[in-house]
Amino acid sequence: MSAKERSIPQGKYARTGYTSPIDAALQVIGGKYKVAILYHLRASVIRFGELRRLMPFATARMLTKQLRELERDGMIRRKVFRQVPPRVDYILTKEGQSLVPILESLCEWGKRRIGRSSQASAAV
Repeated sequence: MSAKERSIPQGKYARTGYTSPIDAALQVIGGKYKVAILYHLRASVIRFGELRRLMPFATARMLTKQLRELERDGMIRRKVFRQVPPRVDYILTKEGQSLVPILESLCEWGKRRIGRSSQASAAV
């Protein structure tokens, strides 16, 4: 099978361009920091600088790229205030808000995972 044949989606979702609903979801939230961005925005409007502080390992360039992609995909809305110094706020759209229960469940799963990992480490 050639590379071209492998890249053509087949099956139930072939007409959508995706091989599964998971592919469709991951195309939107699959970036390195996208899930964290969405999680931080779940409760309120956040400025760019605050997002930077919340995610210290993300470079400004990478954070900007991920924010632009989320905006393009309709998950967040960006509001620029024309002032000095510049102010940019981000907020979830309705589509983005539809992910909040999933993000909160994922966070709870992560907490349980951390708990199991620390217990396993203590037992060693």
